[in-house]
Amino acid sequence: MRIVFMGTPDFAVAALVSLKEAGHEILACVTQPDKPRGRGKAVLMTPVKEKALEYQIPVYQPLKVRDEAFQDILRKLNPEVIVVAAFGQIIPKSVLEMPPYGCINIHASLLPKYRGAAPIQWALIDGEKETGITTMQMDAGLDTGDMLEKVVVPISPDETGGSLHDKLAEAGGKLIVSTLEKLEKHALTPVPQTDEETCYAKKITKDLGNIDWTEDAASIERLIRALNPWPSAYTSIGGKTVKIWKAQVLEEEWEGACGQIVLADKNHVYVKTGKGILSVEELQLEGKKRMDTPSFLRGFPIHQDSLFERRR
Repeated sequence: MRIVFMGTPDFAVAALVSLKEAGHEILACVTQPDKPRGRGKAVLMTPVKEKALEYQIPVYQPLKVRDEAFQDILRKLNPEVIVVAAFGQIIPKSVLEMPPYGCINIHASLLPKYRGAAPIQWALIDGEKETGITTMQMDAGLDTGDMLEKVVVPISPDETGGSLHDKLAEAGGKLIVSTLEKLEKHALTPVPQTDEETCYAKKITKDLGNIDWTEDAASIERLIRALNPWPSAYTSIGGKTVKIWKAQVLEEEWEGACGQIVLADKNHVYVKTGKGILSVEELQLEGKKRMDTPSFLRGFPIHQDSLFERRR
């Protein structure tokens, strides 16, 4: 099929690769404008732009897709379908209705659950046992269009935001190829979404990672995994920020205040929570490298009965 591909981050790259390898004609890639990133604020290309240039696919980076000048470009490209994966802009009705097969979105959840910007992280935070990919016929709403195909992806007990991202990106790449093949053969039955099971996966912010030790240990451990690698879960001790990258839940109960270090020896840090104990296994002091707990404690001793606190 003649495709215009709209996507921006790493998640979208797998779909672009799959479409290219399946023999589709990628007329152009549309991605967000390049932005300064990192400590040096160097202007970097989006991951989709990098891959598109590698394939020698024309790249467009409109500030707003609704701009008439850009829509004129789309009309001249004359795609049969527009494929959208984590693009990052609202697509207006005029674009949604432009191609004969419309706009097909690759969404990282089993819709209608987890509509919104951060379905991967919220599935982990909420303790879901499985998630998946839904291909969807886009409409003017936020992830509300008719569902075309789904694939289920199990969530492992040690799943992180990063590992689940990679699994879903790969699954999305495979599913969009299947969806387009069936779409062209008119072999799909679109299924309207209902609102009964919907929960909104709001955008992830750095503040979300500020650990509240009055929460139960299981919830905190899920938060740590969900926000790994970005933006990370963190706490404060002695006025210093400490990121926590890995932890285990202990079902036993110890006396102490929430956030209190109830056990600290050369190999272990156990923290009292609102319910249960959290064993901290990987952490990182501000300005230092990420380390396992024994290595961390050799350079920064943590004393029993000291407190992890919410960063102010």
